[in-house]
Amino acid sequence: MEHPENSAEYAGLQVNSGVEQPSIINPYMKRSRFRRRELSAAELVEGIVKGNTTILSQAVTLVESMNPAHYEKAQEVIEKCLPHSGRSVRIGISGVPGAGKSTSIDEFGMHILKEKGGKLAVLAIDPSSERSKGSILGDKTRMEKLAQHPDSFIRPSPTAGSLGGVARKTRESIILCEAAGFDKIFVETVGVGQSETACHSMVDFFLLIQLAGTGDELQGIKRGIMEISDGIAINKCDGSNVEKCRAAAVNLRNALHFFPMPASGWTPKVLCYSGFYGTGIKEIWDMVYQYIDFVKANGYFSHRRNEQSKYWMYESINEHLRDNFYTNGQIRLRLREAEQTVLAGEKTSFAAAADLLSFYFDNLKK
Repeated sequence: MEHPENSAEYAGLQVNSGVEQPSIINPYMKRSRFRRRELSAAELVEGIVKGNTTILSQAVTLVESMNPAHYEKAQEVIEKCLPHSGRSVRIGISGVPGAGKSTSIDEFGMHILKEKGGKLAVLAIDPSSERSKGSILGDKTRMEKLAQHPDSFIRPSPTAGSLGGVARKTRESIILCEAAGFDKIFVETVGVGQSETACHSMVDFFLLIQLAGTGDELQGIKRGIMEISDGIAINKCDGSNVEKCRAAAVNLRNALHFFPMPASGWTPKVLCYSGFYGTGIKEIWDMVYQYIDFVKANGYFSHRRNEQSKYWMYESINEHLRDNFYTNGQIRLRLREAEQTVLAGEKTSFAAAADLLSFYFDNLKK
């Protein structure tokens, strides 16, 4: 194709046609060579119990899959791993974006592996974009020390637009990690929000990471997340920020006095530390294990796990009912009609929803 720049109007300017670009795909590559053989449920369980992290990763991917064909196989793997689970300490870690959760986990993990030994699994939940539906899954890049440690396993997972769904899958991933021999599990949440309730319902200790200068006692009282926290740690307590962190700790301790005593009987503590410099880490883990010993002694540890199992049974029921409703062919057709009637102002949103549910339940009776 002739370039218009080569016309007489542009004397002295010559544009070549260029070189044809080769294909980005290697024609000599045989795709069949790189296909991985799909493992059976029994093979996955065997590999998990032996502590094979590659097979563990494949099993977690299977559990997280949204493909209905993978569901039964994933549930079979989880059921067979269940007898090997339950022997870990599960720690939930949350905080506002930028509080230093990932950096802190790197320091926490190295400290606990050095002091207590054993194996550590980190399940990091990463927010998905509402527009592209994709996730960066880059939390692992901030955990440089743990990423290289032979006794650690880091697995970022996307929220995929559903906090509850991924939280349930995270709980199932915990079972797989415990079956693989990981006796310490960290669950890092996306930030402060709805997901914290789900995270609290799958861990033994819930740690809230705060920053200095986020408000006074009144702000602390208004934050419902503090009610479910078993411990609060103020990060970035270093340099000129030390006094601000200590003042924030006083404010948070004062705010905690306004909350009722937790069911565990444990009074949450407020500590300061620096994830970047690694100071104050030991005190935080002393607090965590004091709590674990305290709740095991008074029986709350097993009570909390039983309540969590019951909670996730109801959550699973809710999820299956929701999925069954939206995947119903007749409901899909009626949803479009209902949308049009709502947009046209012929029905309210509530009336349209009630009609759809009535139709759905009437069909179930048949």
